Order: sequence, then structure tokens, then C-alpha cells
Amino acid sequence: MVSKSSPHKSALKEKEGISQPESIGKNSVAQIIQFRKQQPSAQELIDGILKGDKISLSRAITLVESTQPKHLEKANEIIQACLPYSNNSVRIGITGVPGVGKSTFIEAFGRFLTAFGKKVAVLAVDPSSTISHGSILGDKTRMEELVKDENAYIRPSASGETLGGVARKTRETIILCEACGFDTIIIETVGVGQSETAVHSMVDFFLLLKISGAGDELQGIKRGIMEMADAIVINKADGDNIKKARMAKTEFNRALHLFPPKSSGWQPKVTTCSAITHDGIAEIWEMISEYLILTKDNGYFSERRKDQNQHWLLETINEQLKNHFFEHPEIKNLLEENKKAVHDNEISPFAAASILLEKYFR
Repeated sequence: MVSKSSPHKSALKEKEGISQPESIGKNSVAQIIQFRKQQPSAQELIDGILKGDKISLSRAITLVESTQPKHLEKANEIIQACLPYSNNSVRIGITGVPGVGKSTFIEAFGRFLTAFGKKVAVLAVDPSSTISHGSILGDKTRMEELVKDENAYIRPSASGETLGGVARKTRETIILCEACGFDTIIIETVGVGQSETAVHSMVDFFLLLKISGAGDELQGIKRGIMEMADAIVINKADGDNIKKARMAKTEFNRALHLFPPKSSGWQPKVTTCSAITHDGIAEIWEMISEYLILTKDNGYFSERRKDQNQHWLLETINEQLKNHFFEHPEIKNLLEENKKAVHDNEISPFAAASILLEKYFR
């Protein structure tokens, strides 16, 4: 047992007789720190993005995700410059409950697309803890083959406090990825609630991943998500599970025929696949290609893109008003007072909100 008078010794120390190698010497460390402090200008990042540089793209996305006002201003400049070079990809939303195999499927699907020259960007939203506010951001680890592909780019982002884990930052990241030359954008949702609605409002094709034996087949699962889906894919259709997957496909097909026709003119389809054996992956891309041909020919594709732009105009206004409200100096102080008053039952939440809003708009 160490006495109280004994000096504390850190567990992290160099062993006597072993000196630091030159590669991590003091000068090298100082140079690395100095390099990281250097922030490229907005124009440098724009030039890099338009040349297809992934490092410039990553740095620009970091600015988009930042909440600092100076970063927001720089991000807006980059997005505005990249806007003319965007809108030239197919955007695919992929959702499904945790454990359905979204990451494994996306890797198999992404590798299939890059094999014949497609450039694929995967925007994966990782759920944040409501307690510690941390995120694992493990999508690059789960997609270990795709992450090494020169024609692929994977960007995991924390959902933060945004409902469903997607917001303005995801919508703007799509623009940057398109300007960087990626012609296929895949957005993976958190898959735990309202994220599906948000993703559906920014993609061209919405794919719902399911597994057989989950007890959803006869119920047709949640009506809302079924109505949004352009395709239902029964994943993990391999080994002993093939028969169950085929039965699930039949049940989902029956459920889909109960819904009214889509305004796109597309009849949602159900198929099976295995992200492990890659069976059915090619057929999924053929199905998406059929959808794109149909909706571009009947004008639905371009009209939907325009409607989405209007939607995100309103969403951006809502978000910026909310941020401005909570960052207002006078509101910050008054908010704490009213929160305490509400906590102590001295005032109702609605009356407190009226006081704060009246002060803000005065």
C-alpha cells in the first residue's frame, strides 16, 4: 500500500534508457500541431472539392456540421460556390431497424456500384447518446472494404439533438458530395423513429430493409414507412433463411397492394437479397434504374427535387430561427429564470414560453 506521503507516479512514462524515435520527436510533434492549426481558405476548399479531393470535402463537411458562427459563414460560401455543380446524382435513402444489416448491405451494394465505375458517397447517421451525447461513429469500421475503395467516400455523422438524426447538415453535405464528383449518394438513417421522414424528404429513391421472422409480415408494419418506401428488400436471405425470406416477400407484396397508387406512377416492389453472398444485389440496382427511367420520363423526378428544395428552405429558416433564439444574450438569462420557475411550479410552461417569445420579438 502506497503511503499518503509518497509522490504520485503517473502510469504513463518513458522507460529509462529508451529515447523517443525521431519520427515523434519534439520538432515533429510541433510541426504536426502547426499543420493542423492551419485552416485552408474557403476558396482553397472549393477548388479541392471540384477537383475531387476527399480531404477538402471532409474539411468542408466539418464546417457544415459546426455550430460556430464563423464556421457557418465559411460553410455557406463553400456551398454557394458548389451549388452549380450539384444536382447530378441519384440519392438513395436506406432505412431499417437496428440489426437488419444496413451497414453490411450498404457495403455490398456500394462495392457493386463502384465495380462498374460509379462514385459512391455514403452519409451514415450514427445515433447520439441522450445521456453522454457521444456517438460511436463506427460505420467506417463496419464497412472496412468499401472504405478502402478509391471510388467510395464514407462520412459518419453524429445525430446530435436533431430529431431523427438528419437536418440541414445532411442536406448540404449532399451538395458538397455531388460537387466532388460522387454520382450516387446513399443516406443511411438511424432507423429508430422519425429519421425516415427527414431522409425521405431529401432522396430520390427510398429503400426499406427488412428481415424475415420479425413478426411484421402480416401486419404490414407501420403504415407510414410502408407508404414512403419505393422498395422493400428482405435482407439476410441466405442459408436456412432463404425459405423464410421468400415467404416474407409474398406477405409484403400482399400488404403493398392495399396502399393507394403513388404519385410517381411507380408500383413499389419487394425483393430479397443477401449482403453476405451478394445474391440479389444486382437486381436491386436494376430496380432503382427502372424507377429513375420512369420518373424522369414522366417529370416526377425533377418536380420532386424542386419540392424538396422548397421544403429545405422552410426547414433551414426554422432551424436558424431556433438557433438565433437560444443564442440571444437576453434570452439566455431569462430562459434560466423561467426554467427554474417552471421547475418550482411558480408558472406554467406555456406562460413562460409566452414571456420568452414576447421578449425575443420585442
